[in-house]
Amino acid sequence: MKLRDISETFEADLQDSEFVQVYLEEAMHDGTPNLLVALRNVIQANEGMADIAQEVGVGRESLYKTLSETGNPHFATIEKVIKALGLRLTIAPAAMAKASSI
Repeated sequence: MKLRDISETFEADLQDSEFVQVYLEEAMHDGTPNLLVALRNVIQANEGMADIAQEVGVGRESLYKTLSETGNPHFATIEKVIKALGLRLTIAPAAMAKASSI
């Protein structure tokens, strides 16, 4: 049996909408830098940086910088990127810690 390269396997996973949802949610929980890199990974595995950059209205190089670990994007840019990927951002209540009874 020939094994696939891990990057090929991961790229295939990033083309599955259910996997992408969980992947981006986890990245968001881990913090902004992780979310930015995760978005970049999803873009590269799907539409490609040039197509998304054009749809968002920024240059390809600018989008790469925006979605780097040191990127500092405007919320509107992230919102446009998420929409261009066919996704939407949702807000949900944070899990409440159970109060212990004494």
